[in-house]
Amino acid sequence: MKVSILNSKLPTLNSHVSRTRRLELFGVTLLLIALTAAMTWPHVTVLGTHSVEHQDIYFNLWRLRWIAHVLLDQPANLFGGNVFHPEPSPLTFSDAILVEGLLAAPLFWLGLPPVLVHNLTLWAGLIGSGLGMFVLVRELTGTSAGAFASAVIFTFAPYRFDHYMHMELQWAVWLPWAFWALHRTMTTGSWRFGVLTGVFGSLQMLSCIYYGIFLATLLPLVAFILIASLPPVVGWPTFRALLPGALVAVIVCGAYALPYMKTKQEVGGRSGKEIVTFSARPSSYLVATPDNFLWGRSFASRGRPERRLFPGALALGLACVGLFLRAPTPVVIAYFLGAAAAFELSLGLSGYTFRFLHDHAPIFNGLRAMARAGLFVLFFVAGLAGFGFAALAGGWRPTTRRLFAAAVVVVLLAEYRVGPLRLVPYPNEPPPVYAWLANQPPGVVAELPLPPPNGLPGNDPRYSYLSSFHWQPLLNGYSGFHPQSYLDRSAALRDFPAEPAIERLRADGTRYLVVHLRAYDTVERRAIRSTLGKYGMAELRQFQEGRNETVVFAMR
Repeated sequence: MKVSILNSKLPTLNSHVSRTRRLELFGVTLLLIALTAAMTWPHVTVLGTHSVEHQDIYFNLWRLRWIAHVLLDQPANLFGGNVFHPEPSPLTFSDAILVEGLLAAPLFWLGLPPVLVHNLTLWAGLIGSGLGMFVLVRELTGTSAGAFASAVIFTFAPYRFDHYMHMELQWAVWLPWAFWALHRTMTTGSWRFGVLTGVFGSLQMLSCIYYGIFLATLLPLVAFILIASLPPVVGWPTFRALLPGALVAVIVCGAYALPYMKTKQEVGGRSGKEIVTFSARPSSYLVATPDNFLWGRSFASRGRPERRLFPGALALGLACVGLFLRAPTPVVIAYFLGAAAAFELSLGLSGYTFRFLHDHAPIFNGLRAMARAGLFVLFFVAGLAGFGFAALAGGWRPTTRRLFAAAVVVVLLAEYRVGPLRLVPYPNEPPPVYAWLANQPPGVVAELPLPPPNGLPGNDPRYSYLSSFHWQPLLNGYSGFHPQSYLDRSAALRDFPAEPAIERLRADGTRYLVVHLRAYDTVERRAIRSTLGKYGMAELRQFQEGRNETVVFAMR
């Protein structure tokens, strides 16, 4: 009788725990939103119109809008694009950010301003990464207070501000969930969690190729260490439970890689010079962003973009406590070794792991910025910091533990605080020339001046984004790689309006030649008009926007 009574109470108890967890996650999400607004101030006040000044903001906008556009019009041409005409798959010249694009598409279809959609998607990556880290560390340590401190480390460390303009590099959302599913597989032996491990790993690849490749490298290492710590009678079933997830990841990521492999045959891999330039140095892990209030001047001379990887003094201190205060558990050992492996990987050709993978795994040939593996160092440090918090405060009363957590979070935020972000406006509506092009018959557009090969990218990032208001094929373009056809065109147009340049534009099938006259001096403007007239190219329209004069010529 007692057993039946106890069993009858279990559903009520479970539903109460589930409801409490949901409320906790809701509260953590609100806190992360508020902290993101504070740490990126004053961005929240102009979220619909402004972002940081960087050419990649235009690139993010074009990619997001292309995905929303093509899903409605020609979903089979997903990896295409209107830029770099006539290249067939320009989206594969960089990270396609498919997950971000799929999530942003309904917001575009509802008519939200493009810059607002961009910034909301960017913030979703930040906040989602922190929320996943919270869930993972709470699962591992059993303490919500310490888990929130880990979430703050993973969300607001200097790495995040160094890459605030890079959409895909904020989307480490699925990384903690992949490890959460791995640990659940370890504790339950269930193939369902094994499948989830593969699903989350695949989503990470579709969100950020760099992180997907790094995750595919480091997650098996951690899994191997954890399985090796189990008795064989438990270890083998756990290994078998992970196999379906591995199969899911291989199928999804393999299919995703196909268009990239085709593109790689054209553009090739990265040069050794590029890899060395954008790889970490050991000292990079002592460098914060220049505008960091507390640490900005420390080791600043050793810092440069991609090499500002300091996780914070308190985060490192808590991680050391997690390692040494108590006898380390297999999970702690695995995370320490994962951090060491990520650190070594981030050194690029100066280390051993990447050099070997670069020579034997073709997928690594296209990676330029190996310093981005520093995000995984940050991830493992944040996880170890959660263990450190639990080791210090696990036996304290709940109120004392919460007060300690609040103090830790305050110190972390003080360490990570940067000066007010320098923000600039981006257009939500097309300037007149692009609105006019949207109503013209289909035809190839060229915008001049085109930057010379040694002066890329010039204004092409802006031209690419503004082309999303008319979707005409565009000879210009901007991406992680620039195809040879574009580089050849750029070289040929260096002497515009000389006859060889005109012939190149004709050979490219140009119908609308958009010339931004402000980029030329008075003599050059006269020469352009007279020369194009001599070749029978009529002025279709002239647009005046402040001091900017733009003329559209029709090419015959």
